[in-house]
Amino acid sequence: MNRAPLSPVEQEVYHFLLDFLSEHTFQPSVREIAKELRIPSTKSVADLLGSLEKKGYVEREAGRSRGVGIVGFAGGTGTIPVPVMHADGARPELRSEDHLTLDRRLVAVDDTFLIRASHEDAPAHGVRIGDLIFVQPSTRAKDGDVVVVRTANAVVVRAMTRRGATLHLAAPGQGADLELGPGDDYVVLGVLAGLIRTIEDRGPKTEDLSHAPSSQ
Repeated sequence: MNRAPLSPVEQEVYHFLLDFLSEHTFQPSVREIAKELRIPSTKSVADLLGSLEKKGYVEREAGRSRGVGIVGFAGGTGTIPVPVMHADGARPELRSEDHLTLDRRLVAVDDTFLIRASHEDAPAHGVRIGDLIFVQPSTRAKDGDVVVVRTANAVVVRAMTRRGATLHLAAPGQGADLELGPGDDYVVLGVLAGLIRTIEDRGPKTEDLSHAPSSQ
């Protein structure tokens, strides 16, 4: 069932419930919600919780002060913070710029990190510019595996084949293959293990046809 969008005050309450549960492993009371968010009355909080329940975000147990359960969320248990790494073109090393807390079922190995695809997209492997890529650095890449490679000025995603001391990276689209050897500036960051994509540009708006001439 699709959840209905939240009003600003409903979103405040919902996010407070998420944060409180992660920190304390139990839910706040109605009075604690009212105090923290400066809501005038406990009745107003109860009404907001009722609205969150109707919209599919929480479940409530009647008669319990802390009887609010968040649908699909179990606090910090079962999650893992995953570093989001940044490749600075002026420096050879990666640096951590943030963390994302994710369900551990999405993270196959604990040393997994995320890095943003840049300079090149790899549609043949499902990767586009701007995606956050899951990289598994400790997984040994085999011939044919899709790897994430930091070259001198870009992070590329390509299928890899070893040819002696040379690394052959097949072009993911119409571009040229890469041949990287001992004298080249590159490092294999790890094996591609998935991605997170945020849709920011939804394309042109639907044309308004209300004033279009009749086809009759």
